[in-house]
Amino acid sequence: MPLTPDPPNYAKIIRDGLWHNNPGLVQLLGLCPLMAVTTNSVNGLGLGIATLVTLLASNLLVALARDFIRPEIRIPVFVLIIASNVTAIDLLMQAYFYELHAILGIFIPLIVTNCIIIGRAEAFAARHNAPAATLDGLMMGLGFLLVLVVLGGLRELLAQGTLLADAHLMFGEPARGLTLRVSADFQGLLLAALPPGAFIGLGLLLALKNWIDARLRS
Repeated sequence: MPLTPDPPNYAKIIRDGLWHNNPGLVQLLGLCPLMAVTTNSVNGLGLGIATLVTLLASNLLVALARDFIRPEIRIPVFVLIIASNVTAIDLLMQAYFYELHAILGIFIPLIVTNCIIIGRAEAFAARHNAPAATLDGLMMGLGFLLVLVVLGGLRELLAQGTLLADAHLMFGEPARGLTLRVSADFQGLLLAALPPGAFIGLGLLLALKNWIDARLRS
């Protein structure tokens, strides 16, 4: 596949991934895992890192292999590359973060079907060089990770009155001391822990982003 006629604009790639074309807040892709696992900030961080690494590795491999892939079989090849990366990440998480892996469950293997991954492979990595594709994967993954962590933290705070309550699942037993609590007698908002709370929380984040964009344009 030929390179794009224009050289990649690295500053624009960064802005698009983190804000202007954020996968979770603008493209609205990957909403199923985003809604399902963001019951707390650590779950969001775990899935966000797994998605980021998948995007990074898949974009790089697609960019490196694009000259050797026939156009008519590009999608199956992209899926094969993505599935290989996800399998490796799934096995590594099962080996080193077993409890977190058990909580995230099927949503780790389902990264293969995440529209963000295949979308960036087709729309960007297959048309740009390796450095630009790698940066795009990093920024899109980081943008998605931030949405997962912020939404998970918001729901955890409202439902349990804590932040980073399960940090030990990622960072080991010493991280239990990282837990932040609103108060000992905090009465949580049950709605925030339920599926409707995820929709409401995402809606609030979307409204906040649109408000900020409107203020910046004015």
